[in-house]
Amino acid sequence: MLKVTELSQLDLNQTYSYADYMTWQFDDALELIKGKIMLMSPAPNVNHQRIERKLLVKIDDYLNGKRCEVFPAPFDVRLYDRKKSILASKDIHTVVQPDICVICKPELLDQQGCNGAPDWIIEILSKGNSKREMKIKYPLYQESGVTEYWLVYSEQHAIHQFVLDDNGQYQFKQMVTDEDVITPHLFPDLAISVTDIFAGQT
Repeated sequence: MLKVTELSQLDLNQTYSYADYMTWQFDDALELIKGKIMLMSPAPNVNHQRIERKLLVKIDDYLNGKRCEVFPAPFDVRLYDRKKSILASKDIHTVVQPDICVICKPELLDQQGCNGAPDWIIEILSKGNSKREMKIKYPLYQESGVTEYWLVYSEQHAIHQFVLDDNGQYQFKQMVTDEDVITPHLFPDLAISVTDIFAGQT
């Protein structure tokens, strides 16, 4: 088998599996969306990283001693239809790297990351990734069974919260901005100050 050490060796029109993905030996950051290669945006800016760090710290502190764990990017999350049981690498065609994900099912974790849908995903939007998160990942996370999904708008200082209903469809729960407090559907006793999350933005 030909060793793949450069992105240029791959056919962007071909369909790949997670088994293929695991053999690639290059530094380009990418995700697989239903088998198609999606190049990721350049390294996040300072505001993005500040928001991610603050959310991560608050969530991690809250989860200390609990069953659930929080993981920041880069962290491979393999997704597929929620009706299917855990799949082998050759049968998985979607691999994403959410900014933050919370996983409450330890059996989904392995040395490569998460094999199945996290319980909660947070994506922080910037000019380079907003279309992907809103138009591609939204239905993907819904189909996979990610219970709660937050879209964080760094420039607007706003957070949109979506929660799966009993029919497996996302319902828009609320939008919060500066001076508001947001509470995860999954953890109703965790109150996060939106002002604190966006403090220090430049």
